[in-house]
Amino acid sequence: MQAKEKIIKSLVDHGILPSSDVLENIESRLNAGEDPESLEQKLLASLSSENSTSSNPKISLEQNHLDSSLQQTSMAIVPTKKISPEQELATKTKQEQDLYNAHLSSGTTTTTTNPLSSENKQQKENQESNQENKVNNKALLAVKKQQEAHEVSFETTTDTNTKESEIFEKSKPISLDDIPDIEDEPQITYEVAVNHEHVPHKYKVQDFTNFFRSRLKFLEKIIRQHPEMKSVTSISRVLQKKEKEDTSIIGVVFDVATTKNGNIILTLEDLTGQMKVIITKNNKDAFEAASELIFDEVIGVRGMNSGDVIFANDIVWPDIPSGKQIKKSPVEEHAIFLSDIHVGSTYFLEKDFQKFIDWICAKTGSDQQKETAKKVKYIFIAGDLIDGIGIYPNQDKELTHKTMEGQYAEFARFIKQIPTDKQIFICPGNHDVVHLAEPQSSFYKEYTKELHEMPNVTLLSNPSVVTIAKTDSFSGIDVLMYHGYSFDFYVANVDQIRNNGGYHRADLIMKFLLKRRHLAPSFKSTPYLPSFKEDPLLIRKVPDIMISGHIHYSSVAHYKGVTMICGSCWQAKTDFQEKLGHTPEPGRVPIVNLKTREVKVLRFV
Repeated sequence: MQAKEKIIKSLVDHGILPSSDVLENIESRLNAGEDPESLEQKLLASLSSENSTSSNPKISLEQNHLDSSLQQTSMAIVPTKKISPEQELATKTKQEQDLYNAHLSSGTTTTTTNPLSSENKQQKENQESNQENKVNNKALLAVKKQQEAHEVSFETTTDTNTKESEIFEKSKPISLDDIPDIEDEPQITYEVAVNHEHVPHKYKVQDFTNFFRSRLKFLEKIIRQHPEMKSVTSISRVLQKKEKEDTSIIGVVFDVATTKNGNIILTLEDLTGQMKVIITKNNKDAFEAASELIFDEVIGVRGMNSGDVIFANDIVWPDIPSGKQIKKSPVEEHAIFLSDIHVGSTYFLEKDFQKFIDWICAKTGSDQQKETAKKVKYIFIAGDLIDGIGIYPNQDKELTHKTMEGQYAEFARFIKQIPTDKQIFICPGNHDVVHLAEPQSSFYKEYTKELHEMPNVTLLSNPSVVTIAKTDSFSGIDVLMYHGYSFDFYVANVDQIRNNGGYHRADLIMKFLLKRRHLAPSFKSTPYLPSFKEDPLLIRKVPDIMISGHIHYSSVAHYKGVTMICGSCWQAKTDFQEKLGHTPEPGRVPIVNLKTREVKVLRFV
């Protein structure tokens, strides 16, 4: 209750610590509708009157000084410990006086340990004058410090409604737990959890093999946690078995083929050797699952061994554990997700993008839409800020800005309009001026100087992970950003994706990758930079939100507690896209309420 807290602060600022009974009485009077300012003045007036007639700093307020509704309460100025004459003399030294003045200048409220002399009284009045109208926690902090230094006890108080005095045990200390805490807004922060920095060096074959070894080691550990994969055996040991028995192995898919009878035959490889695995058409579930298999992914197989072959009954992927908690922020904030702006293209939808900028600045829209815009605290842009140069044949004929610097400067012109209370996280895409191999480093400063200088812009690698909405009591929401350059490969090579919507079903692609805990499980799907000891495209920590782009078609779906979002685009269909059969859906902006995890899609085109 703000009115109650204000009264308590005012009392504490005047050196008064209300008892628990008084606190309850204040609350009941406020609930009854009494004016807070009037109640505050009555309490202060009665205390001031009592203070002026007593030289004892341990003052109790008699009930006849209070309003009739406070007849059964008691209140005392913050008690202090009696001191000896020697201690009293010591407080008058210059050193003590300097310390006292330092407290005054720092704005800290203190209570003296001596009855107020005329000199000390004047200093206290000056101090209280300086503290007037300051609503903060400093007074409470000072009282806590005073109480820690001295044992505090209640004095005897008189209750006019009873015939006997109510005696409180002097050994019972006053507890500040009776005073309600001042509920400040929680400190909300963000944290860049994963950001890859590329260090160029001469590559060796060992660098590439380390990629696959680290991938196998990490994903094998996850697969072993599945109940049906508890008794995993290495391939070399299975090959040594002479009798048929149930067997489980984990390995990298080295090859996928179809027999003349229409069965699927795999070659799995681990660190000890290779082995053939056959999935027959008669096992419909396993056969259907095997039709999604691609080169280089890591899987587990459970089946019956027969010589140097295993007849598979089940295929197990690393996947996301079932029952993942959907994390929700304690504070109502929103995050929005963009991608593929393509500034610099003649097909760039400048007017529509400016319409979005005006909305996020709360300049346009209904009152409700403006309020929503004000609650947006995080903006994610998943690559392709500009159209670039030389990305596809004859692109130069479709550019309004012929230089990288010019295109990024134009992009920065839009981003500068966004209020600085909104944190903006940006990763590159295949049209941006960084190397194409993944993970892509953050943006080169010589081309994006203005973006680097913006205080609310964080430039990241592709992929990267950011934790948003963190507080002292909430671990935050993890957002995985990946532009999605590998998506083209899976649309072309996975029948279940291609035949069920292809580029219009980014949710199927993202589910496919989450299931394999890797952003590009097939080595052919994207260029690699083998600059890291471990595979940087592994999805090591399951995100709460996964954001991608690249395919210019917005999509929102959920998979095992993960919100999958594909950004839209701000570019009309190009001649190149038309030749490829792409149909973009521009101007869609997914927005997530972090408190409820509800997702809506705003339309600006």
